[in-house]
Amino acid sequence: MPDDARLAALNEKYLPLDFEERIRTLYQDFAPEKVLVTSSFAATSAYFLHIVSRIRPEQRIHFIDTGFHFPETLEYRRYLTELFKLKVEDVRAEDWQHQFSVDDKTYERDPDYCCAVNKIQPLDSVKSGAQVWVSSLMRWQTDHRAGLPVFELRRGILKFNPMIDVSREQRDRYIAEHQLPFHPLVAQGYSSIGCTHCTAVGDGRSGRWIGKPKTECGLHL
Repeated sequence: MPDDARLAALNEKYLPLDFEERIRTLYQDFAPEKVLVTSSFAATSAYFLHIVSRIRPEQRIHFIDTGFHFPETLEYRRYLTELFKLKVEDVRAEDWQHQFSVDDKTYERDPDYCCAVNKIQPLDSVKSGAQVWVSSLMRWQTDHRAGLPVFELRRGILKFNPMIDVSREQRDRYIAEHQLPFHPLVAQGYSSIGCTHCTAVGDGRSGRWIGKPKTECGLHL
């Protein structure tokens, strides 16, 4: 785990770079087999995955299968996997843990605990062999994300946010220029797409956990 000086040096080095340059540099500065990449295959994951797959085609992509995904998300995952020739590995809770959250309707009673069971704990189980975790967070998405740096220490691992300062306009322009597919639910008004019980139509993150103070699943807190 890097100390504060190493963390500051990484941020100073990577901040002037654009998203694609940051990904290329990451594989020079860190052992590729120690890089953990996750994707939710959500609204515009095609942008993130297109660049990662072009730079390192053999990179394994971890998908947290909560058991509550929209059928459209699973189809989008299948489509992008074939389109970009991705190597995707599903990460999920143990069967009995997930079944408890189904029977208990934990997503209604305690959504934080539901996320812990079906997202956070499964991902923690695959972090141990990684040196750096790559995410696709962007500052404009939430108030919490607005304050995140390129590199941070998060939940016991060095976290890399190479898209953190990409604007919505830059993202959409890249998607249009490369004719990349949006998640099919975007056309129906969904901007942020998670589990079926906790996602509704809405701009930005407004459709997530409606009526609750929750804005993050907890992976990035």
